Amino acid sequence: MTLSLRHPQSLDDLLNYRLLKLHALSGAPVIRLLEGRYGIARREWRLIGLLAARGALSPSALADEAQLDRPRTSRAIGGLVAKGLLARVALPNDARQARVALTDAGRRLHDEVFPQIAALNQAVLEAVDDAAVRQLDRLLRQLTAQARTINDQRVQDVRADRRAGGSRRVRPQR
Repeated sequence: MTLSLRHPQSLDDLLNYRLLKLHALSGAPVIRLLEGRYGIARREWRLIGLLAARGALSPSALADEAQLDRPRTSRAIGGLVAKGLLARVALPNDARQARVALTDAGRRLHDEVFPQIAALNQAVLEAVDDAAVRQLDRLLRQLTAQARTINDQRVQDVRADRRAGGSRRVRPQR
């Protein structure tokens, strides 16, 4: 058994790259289902799924839960409101603040789509036995907690300013 994940020598040895490949391959049928049959994007589905699971949320809390930036979340919310799947509900004591919630149509869509996506996830997991699925669940929780810790520690020291080309900066030649 190789420990190439612990000591990566190439792109294919990087955990994030391998997870990205898995996500892309297992997510492709989900995207086709969502976009082709229901006319919603994966990002929109993520918001619908979170609101179904957690109830009404502020747009900022929804963005945090969805791991999306606020502008993208705002655009997705606007699109889902226009489709009649979400509603913005102003808080009674402060009309400037709002919560986002599923409409009845949004709830029906979730209830129809979720079992189909769950079945696609189950199909991927058929490749491994139940003990491996339990271990994978445990490992994903541990890796997520570790990534959160690292992110909390290191996110403060470097910030990319993408508006100023921060994601495209070229390092000086030495």
